[in-house]
Amino acid sequence: MTADDRGVATAWTASIVAVLIGAVAFVFWLGAAVTTRHRAEAAADLAALAAASHATDGPGVACERARQVAVRMAVTLLTCRWERGDALVEVRSEPSGHLATIGQAEARARAGPVDRPP
Repeated sequence: MTADDRGVATAWTASIVAVLIGAVAFVFWLGAAVTTRHRAEAAADLAALAAASHATDGPGVACERARQVAVRMAVTLLTCRWERGDALVEVRSEPSGHLATIGQAEARARAGPVDRPP
């Protein structure tokens, strides 16, 4: 080993550790974004089903039920409307914890009465 080679292993090791930490952070960020999106989709589906199941009670009651489901799923109900007997619901999900850099996820769902054929 020559005098010029001293400290090269330390520099390489530090570089590799920095790359690994960056990769782990990226995978964590990506997983949190996917989780936020899935939570929004599930909440939209459940809220639309809740609204459709209360369709006979009127649109106001049905949309209130969708709002209650959205609150319990920790999302924000953006819209709840009716189109030809189907409940159309849109929700927004915020990332959990300190992951505000991920952004929000929005999802839409549609559900209709059980007794009507598709």
